[in-house]
Amino acid sequence: MDDSTPAGSTPAGSTPAGSTPAGSTLADVRPVAEGPRPTSWHRLLVGLLTVIVVAGAAGLFGVRSTEASASASAGGWTVSVTYASVARAGLDVPWKVDVRREGGFTGPVTLAVTADYFDIYEEQGLDPAPADETADGERLLWTFDPPPGDELAIDFDAYIQPSSQLGASGQVTVLDGGNEVVTVPFRTWLVP
Repeated sequence: MDDSTPAGSTPAGSTPAGSTPAGSTLADVRPVAEGPRPTSWHRLLVGLLTVIVVAGAAGLFGVRSTEASASASAGGWTVSVTYASVARAGLDVPWKVDVRREGGFTGPVTLAVTADYFDIYEEQGLDPAPADETADGERLLWTFDPPPGDELAIDFDAYIQPSSQLGASGQVTVLDGGNEVVTVPFRTWLVP
């Protein structure tokens, strides 16, 4: 081997200090002289992950539904609907209707409910069961025998279908002699 390499040059087949030969697996390694990589993004992402884990541990992402209530009054009738305003697929959720009439009920009570709204539910039952059920294409018409007193409480036992994704809106209307007396709108939003 020839030891007569001029000063400042490299022997044949070697590379200068601080550089890597072409095709080397070290070509993309950060040189020590440039210092460590910035950690701002790492800190931000670890902080975000910490917040998500703490929120999950606190139950903020837990299985639950948010109840809401809406009511309206007209002509001596008052209708209140308790429903899940926000829910998740697969959850048991409330849907209750309270109908009040000053002086009590003189005959059957008919409710018209938006039929499409119930597409998000897997029905377990309606209590009390209506004496008569029919539909007019857009609404379910439930007729209940007059209860004693001045209140009729209806409970729909159901859960959100696992395949439901977006939610639905609807309304409950009391019909008196075929005439719409009072209507209460409601909306259920579904989250993943």
